[in-house]
Amino acid sequence: MKGYIFVSPGSDPGVGRRLDDPIFGKKLTTMGGCRPDLRRYVRPGDRLFVISGKVKGVSQYIIGGFAVDEKINALAAHARFPQMRLKLVDGEKVGNILVDSSGHHHELDHHPNKNFERRIENYIIGRDQVYIETPKEILLARERSLEILKNVFGKTRAMRISEIVRRNASLDEKQITKLLDALQEIKTEAASV
Repeated sequence: MKGYIFVSPGSDPGVGRRLDDPIFGKKLTTMGGCRPDLRRYVRPGDRLFVISGKVKGVSQYIIGGFAVDEKINALAAHARFPQMRLKLVDGEKVGNILVDSSGHHHELDHHPNKNFERRIENYIIGRDQVYIETPKEILLARERSLEILKNVFGKTRAMRISEIVRRNASLDEKQITKLLDALQEIKTEAASV
């Protein structure tokens, strides 16, 4: 089992900046538009973790993680998961399936066409997700994420998450376990307060 952790620029669910991809759900977690590089080389059983982007006035935090259960193409995802199709809801784009019913580039996806073929492969269906979602969990995660990542990566002198987590940061099994334990501890503590 391998793991990868990455920052989702511009996202911070704790201040209303929705995480577009991956999309965490109670029953279904998916990843289908972002990071085609990661989606290409992860295998079932591997773990993916995501960190909020930089937002002025608040600390970044580990949003959550999940195990890769299955990888399919976007057209198959379109048929299996209609709730994940790209659409407008109250004027905002939601969903991470970037194709229409014919398999063509969805009109709401504004990424360049030149990368389209690469971006629609390896749609990930996740399992065993740990998602920091309640206000109490988010508060604790903001307070602890830097220390958690220092411990996981052994970078005790780092002052910012960006000094620890670089693009394509990988995790071994021991690091994955530490990260999962820390996230679960946050969820348990938040629930008991």
